[in-house]
Amino acid sequence: MKINKKYSSFLFGLFMSLGMAFTMSLVMTLINAGITEGIFLKWMKTFIIGFIVAFPTSLVIIPFVKKLVTKLTDEQ
Repeated sequence: MKINKKYSSFLFGLFMSLGMAFTMSLVMTLINAGITEGIFLKWMKTFIIGFIVAFPTSLVIIPFVKKLVTKLTDEQ
């Protein structure tokens, strides 16, 4: 099953924010708490908060970044 191309920016933002929130929340949790008992639950709490912020932010920022990249790059 394919998804309509008009949702590509939405899907890009979804997957990018999931990946970034997942990775950054792990790194920041390890920096702040270290490897301790209950680290997984702390990480998941941080991940959920990070994703809640990252996803809508990505939907706002993606169009601006696409325009900026288009202006900064040459067409070959």
